[in-house]
Amino acid sequence: MIIITGPTALGKTRLAAQLAAYFGGEIISADSRQVFKNMDIGTGKDLQDYDVNGYQVPRHLVDIRFPGDTFSVYDFVEEYNRVKPTILQRGKQVILCGGTGLYIEAVIAGYNLPFVPIDQKLREKLQSYSDKELAHLLAAMRPLHNTTDLTDRDRLVRALEIEFWKKNQPKEVAPIPPYFIIGITAQREELRRRITQRLHNRLNNGLIEEVRGLLERGIPPDKLEFYGLEYRYVCRYLHGRLSLEEMTSQLNTAIHQFAKRQQTWFRRMERKGFQIHWLNAETGPEELIAQAKHLLEKHRNQWDELHYQSKINHV
Repeated sequence: MIIITGPTALGKTRLAAQLAAYFGGEIISADSRQVFKNMDIGTGKDLQDYDVNGYQVPRHLVDIRFPGDTFSVYDFVEEYNRVKPTILQRGKQVILCGGTGLYIEAVIAGYNLPFVPIDQKLREKLQSYSDKELAHLLAAMRPLHNTTDLTDRDRLVRALEIEFWKKNQPKEVAPIPPYFIIGITAQREELRRRITQRLHNRLNNGLIEEVRGLLERGIPPDKLEFYGLEYRYVCRYLHGRLSLEEMTSQLNTAIHQFAKRQQTWFRRMERKGFQIHWLNAETGPEELIAQAKHLLEKHRNQWDELHYQSKINHV
């Protein structure tokens, strides 16, 4: 499996689509927000990038949920496990693309995320706990990688429900697929410049209108705020809590901070032993594509040789 990742605004989708067209692949999106329909600009779907010289690269886990729904890492792994075999059955290359490090790690680390049933007795017991007490209880049971669990009581209770269920289950090790990770990076100032430029492009191309349309369809503002920075800050602008200038400035800063958190996650993955082959986006899109193809061709040759030698040794 080919994995394309890296911080926001560096062209992951375009690179993945070009590689998919070259290697005969299909893309599985590893993005926590692009699963939602009618949320194209704020989630950065860049749908035009899937068109490679008139060929529409097949994509999966994009536009599969309605605004207002929830989508967790459990949902992602479940959908991934449903889609990946169908791609392989067609004889196609699987390409996982996105910047949500938790989703990527869940797949390549073989996270065991089984279906956990509702525990009504536990839920009734937890009703007497405050949000702060629930958060402390969850922190005592597992590391808090996903802090969004702490912002909503229902998510807190569900997270605890899962942890209590797991305590009583036998340990299982999920199979880990062979993978090759390509990360796109850039110097800090270049990354900041691209983030700011992309934000202005989105604002000039309908981001505010997209958020207004979602509100008019009846999506509650608190739900929209949960779907990411762009929706959070534009909602505040549309409700008169921020001026246009304040919204743009604060949103820009927040996206820069988000990109920094993404980079921190990738460094953490590397410390845990996941090898990421970094390519510099500043070389330009065509050179980036050429370097990625070269890396993957080299890896494929090494992989084929390894399997050839393994067969000979087995004989």
